[in-house]
This record gives sequence, C-alpha cells and structure tokens, in this order.
Amino acid sequence: MLDWQELTRMTGNEDIYIERVRVPSKGISVEGQFDLPPLARLTMEDQVFVASFVKCHGSIKRMEKLFDISYPTVKNRLNRIGEKLDFIEVAPDEEGPDVLDLLEKGELTAKEAIERLKKRT
Repeated sequence: MLDWQELTRMTGNEDIYIERVRVPSKGISVEGQFDLPPLARLTMEDQVFVASFVKCHGSIKRMEKLFDISYPTVKNRLNRIGEKLDFIEVAPDEEGPDVLDLLEKGELTAKEAIERLKKRT
C-alpha cells in the first residue's frame, strides 16, 4: 500500500484528486472526484511543522528549540500555513500586536513587555 509520504513525493505537491474511496470492512466503495482535506493539501514539510506544533502543545518556545529557529520565524511560518487553511475563520486579535513580536523588533523594552504581560493575567 502507498503511504502519504510516497504519494506526496510522486505528485510533487501538485493538485491531486481522489477518485475512489473504499472501506473494505464495510464492503463500501464510492467513486467520484473528491478533494483532499485542507491539511492533506499542505506540503510534507508544512504537515510535519503543524504536527510538531500540535505535539509541542502549541508552544512556540519548544518549536524554536526543536527546529533551531527564532520566534519570528516560527510565527511567520505558522501565519503562512494558516493562510492556506482558510476553512476556519479566526477573529482578529483584539489585544493588538503580540508583545513578544514587539519586543523582538525593538519596539518595546523588556520592562514594558513585562508590564503588558502582567496586565493580561
């Protein structure tokens, strides 16, 4: 049986459609043209990144260590992947820009960042 990694390599991340679905234990077979679920349409690298993020319980700090990348790199990649997953609507962040993003950019001092974080709890 072909696994998803082999299928992804074979298709080169081109659009693919599933034309037959079979559930042997139920004796059911359905033919037609079916889209892949949104997560399955991501590149293999993005699927690994998303799975890792879930395994890290959404901890950007752990993702930084796991992939040896910076906080803004994790955020940018998550934002890029999120744009591809438009099947879920998320309300804009009403608290404004992320405190750690502002700190990283030098737009806040450490003291100001600490004060803002204290106000949130």
